[in-house]
Amino acid sequence: MKSVLAVLLCLLSLSASAQDLYMVRSSLAFPETMALLQQTITEHGLKVSHVHRVDIGFTTFGYQTDKYRVVFFGDIGEIRQTAAQYPELLPYLPLKIAIFAEGDETILLASSFAHLRNNYRSPDLQLRFDRWESSIQGILEAVRTAE
Repeated sequence: MKSVLAVLLCLLSLSASAQDLYMVRSSLAFPETMALLQQTITEHGLKVSHVHRVDIGFTTFGYQTDKYRVVFFGDIGEIRQTAAQYPELLPYLPLKIAIFAEGDETILLASSFAHLRNNYRSPDLQLRFDRWESSIQGILEAVRTAE
């Protein structure tokens, strides 16, 4: 399980430390949490661009896994504009939330942009980081409190 979590964290960010991660637990089963996550992303005015099945890759390497996904999302126009202005940010775009089952709970993880802020002084980009983090936190909180 620790190896699986390490791989997921690497997917979220190449340089994120523990304080740079948002993590919530949902008491809902994985399928319900997954559906709620996608619905909540849409309700925040964002679009789900891709859902990657991480568990298939893990089982290929012999790991026993449960349900693992990474949900990629965002405002497509803003993502394209940011990627054009800051191509080095491509590994962080689109936004993403990892979701996986752990026993009777479902865990969601997302990276903050704290580790990038000191490298980019542009007020416009700082505002994007703020908006993205606010969206991620709002989405995670809505999923965490759903029953």
